[in-house]
Amino acid sequence: DEGVGTMMPGETPSAPAGTAAAGEPCANCGVLQQNINEYVAALIALKQKMIDGDICAFGNFFFNCTSDFREISALRCQMEKMLQKILPLEKCQEELGSLKAELEEKKVCL
Repeated sequence: DEGVGTMMPGETPSAPAGTAAAGEPCANCGVLQQNINEYVAALIALKQKMIDGDICAFGNFFFNCTSDFREISALRCQMEKMLQKILPLEKCQEELGSLKAELEEKKVCL
């Protein structure tokens, strides 16, 4: 049994019993290829879900920013209207304070 397990240059190993002949895919190769195809399909589906999710998240973010911008603009407009009403009232209050002080002076003089 000296030549067992060694091959001479140019020899090809003989297929063990129960395996496919040279050039034919074995049953395990077919299963492996099917598993790889399913795995790739699952990765593609997952990638598409991630892209769809990112687009949806961006859309929600954009919608929220737009809504916030509109709300801020509306609040700014309300604030400007309130300031327009307050400024004349502050001026009137200053004038009333001056008149009150003037009346107090006249009252003391009388």
